[in-house]
Amino acid sequence: MQQEIVDYYTGFDEWGRLERESLEFCINWHYMKRYLPSQGEVLDNGAGPGRYAMELARSGYQVTLTDLTPASVDFAENKAAELDLTAQFRGFYAADARKLHMLPNEQYDAALMLGPLYHLQEEEERAAAAEELYRVTKPGGIVFVAFRPRLVHTLLSLKFPQNWKPLDNVEALQDFLHTGIFNHADKGRFTGAYFYKVEEIMPFMREHGFEGIQLISSSGLGGNLTPEQWQYWSSRGEQELEGLYQLLYDTAADPSLLGTGTHLLYIGKKVR
Repeated sequence: MQQEIVDYYTGFDEWGRLERESLEFCINWHYMKRYLPSQGEVLDNGAGPGRYAMELARSGYQVTLTDLTPASVDFAENKAAELDLTAQFRGFYAADARKLHMLPNEQYDAALMLGPLYHLQEEEERAAAAEELYRVTKPGGIVFVAFRPRLVHTLLSLKFPQNWKPLDNVEALQDFLHTGIFNHADKGRFTGAYFYKVEEIMPFMREHGFEGIQLISSSGLGGNLTPEQWQYWSSRGEQELEGLYQLLYDTAADPSLLGTGTHLLYIGKKVR
């Protein structure tokens, strides 16, 4: 299954996805800026092509980048050179989030893990990734961890069953709600995934040594707007659009939104 995941991301334009779905990046980055230390070393663990890593480097942090997919690591290293940011990077590693043996203990003032937990289907695998994140983060360091909620994927499967086989029948959906495990029936699609119950996230991170600060919806209210609705707000001018984004930032942490967005961002602190 791990090779299928690597193959998927090798052929998938994740950099482009974050440009097309810029709201997710904007909301996450808004909250990261709020909680990141003013300077220091940051790990982007499971960074994909490095969209967040580049922004961290631009902001003056010393960045280490890891990802399971070698092609993504190569893309990120080339992108850093293209943007003249190579000097801000301490290393680019093709690495499994469960086995960061190339990284020292308590090295990072802050750490991101925005993808690995999507693809660790066994409890001991998820625990290993959280333990590695804990190991490499300094005491008091801030972590940003992404999760995908189970209920919203159930809703997407109800709405678009042909896109999310085998979740195209009620029996399979009932099983998914129980396990959170999703293996796509169609070759080459997003697969090998694990989706979380929202109420499990804070306890999971606390069990592995982190104190929760906030849990936000990475798309917030804006994730429910159609392209036509976005066009309306965009047409009202830059000031109105800035006001809309501020509203989305302000409401992203509303608990009632957490089960409705496709991605959640956990913000916590290493406490022991």
